[in-house]
Amino acid sequence: MATLALSNPEVLLPEIAQGLRAGDVVPYLGPGISALTVSPSPVPLTPEDLAAYFATRTTLPRRAVGNAWAAAQYIESHRFRDTLVAWMTDAFAPGIVPSSFHRWLAGLGLPLVVDSWYAGDMRGALAETATDWAEVQAISRALIGEDKWYRWFGPSGDQIPASLGEAARTVLYTPHGSARPLGNFLISDADYVEVLTEIDIQTPIPDEVRRRRTGKAFLFAGCRFHDQMLRSYARQIIKRSSDRHYAIVEVASLTRNEHRFLDEHDFVVIDMPLGEALNRLMS
Repeated sequence: MATLALSNPEVLLPEIAQGLRAGDVVPYLGPGISALTVSPSPVPLTPEDLAAYFATRTTLPRRAVGNAWAAAQYIESHRFRDTLVAWMTDAFAPGIVPSSFHRWLAGLGLPLVVDSWYAGDMRGALAETATDWAEVQAISRALIGEDKWYRWFGPSGDQIPASLGEAARTVLYTPHGSARPLGNFLISDADYVEVLTEIDIQTPIPDEVRRRRTGKAFLFAGCRFHDQMLRSYARQIIKRSSDRHYAIVEVASLTRNEHRFLDEHDFVVIDMPLGEALNRLMS
């Protein structure tokens, strides 16, 4: 494996915090942030947890055990899409309290935040703290009968025109969908096959997200990229942004594929426990 670009956290974390406050760094958030403060969690916080939840609802074939996307595809194929959506909604129905880091970000008035999990933590933090914000959420095109890749929602949870969402100070982008406000999910293999067919030409990524990411650095926090689909999505979301990005990870925990992914995209790595890094960013 190539050597990752490691940083001195004492120097780099203040720089990232300054970039966040200035709106020059885009947070790319994963469920690892919530896992720091919620134990045991009332909702699944990893794809493996979600696959295990599906296994409590039905007997999965061997190929789908432990794989959330394959398990979802099996449910969709054998129990139909409505059942899959209902089970996803049930899995995340308890909700989750936003962390102090989510709330801190919500108070910054950032141009763009990416929340890569389904639980709705960042939406909850914005609802508590911010006023001028909107969410653009990926949707599955299964059963909707529309040629659309995403929908816009306001703070109240009502669907809004794109023009209103694009005018908001803060745009929350949930590229895999979310349990809130209405339970839109990209989850099955079929969902991702359809999206990944066009994501190279960026069609599924909202125009406003593409505009707001231009020239920005991304900060990956609480994310894992041990799955090819997660890497493929992240790669496309950060396309045409800055050539400098950051990731808070403990290098010893990385898989070979994660190591290669971060190295290929020249991520500067903050090799320290996530909770400690987030506390330093907020200080």
